[in-house]
Order: sequence, then structure tokens, then C-alpha cells
Amino acid sequence: MINSIVGRKLALIGLFFLITFCMVSASWAGPLDSFSGEKGDIKISGGTAHIPVMKDAAKNIMNYNNDISISIAGGGSGVGIKQVGEGLVDIGNSGRKPKDGEISKYGLKIFKWAIDGVGVVVNPENKVNSLKTQQLVDIFSGKIDNWKSLGGIDKQINVYTRDNSSGTREVFWKKGLNEGEITNKANFVVSNGAMKSAIANDPYGIGYVSVGHIDESVLPVTLDGVLPDITNIKNGSYKIARGLYSNTKGEPQGLAKKFIEYMFSTEGQQIVIKQGFVSVNQ
Repeated sequence: MINSIVGRKLALIGLFFLITFCMVSASWAGPLDSFSGEKGDIKISGGTAHIPVMKDAAKNIMNYNNDISISIAGGGSGVGIKQVGEGLVDIGNSGRKPKDGEISKYGLKIFKWAIDGVGVVVNPENKVNSLKTQQLVDIFSGKIDNWKSLGGIDKQINVYTRDNSSGTREVFWKKGLNEGEITNKANFVVSNGAMKSAIANDPYGIGYVSVGHIDESVLPVTLDGVLPDITNIKNGSYKIARGLYSNTKGEPQGLAKKFIEYMFSTEGQQIVIKQGFVSVNQ
């Protein structure tokens, strides 16, 4: 009888510890655990502002599970939307929300995982670091073509812009230039990285980049008294802002679904913050 009671007590204690262990194990489960045991590829293309975040996320996932391969290409928002819509990639990134026609044509599902600003930048040697919106419009239209007109050196202004497929260009054109004309003398660059490099190497250049790409190699320009930085994007005082999106053709499945879920996890949003963007959880 005593042995039977002891046995039941030991069994209950064992069950208690088993439940406790399961609960603790569940609490230890991290955002990468969903990739455990998986194999396969994820193909991503599109917006170039997204690339630093995508690379960090992909590195974490592939370090966790080396049976998963993730490829990341740029090309711009239009390319990302088109390629995912045509089934060439699993995830198409865009720095603008896809248009209604694109959504219906491709059956897109849209996921906004960060907020970004587009900042006007010049070379660090430039003394002109503050502009009014109308001055910016006049510079990009070609109406103002010399830095001397703005209190700078007597040199021609070299305008840099992106092509029409760029989401960065679209938000800058709409919210920075009020849909004004861009001079046909403008120099075209293919990505945020290329824009930053061009301005860093041209003392007389002016362009625009995702705020997440701004570093000491370029000088951010205060626009209407507001600096393009994370604080001003978060509080809404800096108006040239947009979402960063990942899009899929239909509901995401398999590894693509898990990748997008990871972007919204605490760990994924920490990558967003680390790369200079605003978390959608803030």
C-alpha cells in the first residue's frame, strides 16, 4: 500500500516536471525555430532600400539552418512587383505600395514591415545643407542650376535621380517635388547604394536616398527646417516617408511565409531598427 502511494506521488512529480520542462522549452522557442528541419530556396528581388535588412535576415536564417538558401537581388520596386507577379521570385520587395492594377493583375498579398524616409543628400564638402521645398523643386527641374544661387560655391549643380521603376524615386517625386518635373540633364543611378556613392564622389551633386542608407559619406539636407532622420520620421514631421513592403503572389507559402513572419518577429524588427528604419511595432 505504501509502495503504491509512493509510486503515485513519484508519477505525479514526474508529470509536474515534464509539464514544467515543456512550458520552459516553449518559452525558449525563438523566431528562427520555425526554420528547423526545413530545406529549400527563397528567391527575393526588388527595392534596393530593403537589401540591408534582407541580407541580415537571410544571414540569420541560413546560419541557423544551412539547408536553406536565400538569394537577394535589387532592380527596384517595379522589378520586384513584376518578378513576383510572374512567379520568377518568391518575394518581391517594393518601396511603394503596389498599385491597385498590379494587385489585381498578379493577385498580390502585401506586407509592410518597416517605415522609411527618403532624404535629400549632398556631398559633405557642400556648404548648402538646408533647403526650402520650392528650392528643391527648382533644383530638380533645372530652374536653379548653380550652387551660388543658394549661398554655395559658384559651380553647376549636378542632379542625380533614379529610374521610373524605383519606389524611392516615386515617393520623392510625389512628396518631395510635388510631382514636379525632373530635368532631362539629371544623371541616372540604379540603386540607393549607387546614389550614395555618386553623391559621395561628386562635390557638386545632389540626390536622394533611403534614410536607412545615410551615413557619413553623404550630408543629409534639412528640408523646410526638418532633418531627415528616424526621430522626425517617427513623429511625422518629416513628410517624405513611405512603407517598405514585401509582396507575394497569393498567400505566402512554405519558406516564403516563414521568412515574412520572421520579418515581423521581435528579432526581425530589431534588424529593421539596426539598419536605420522605423519598426512597424513602434
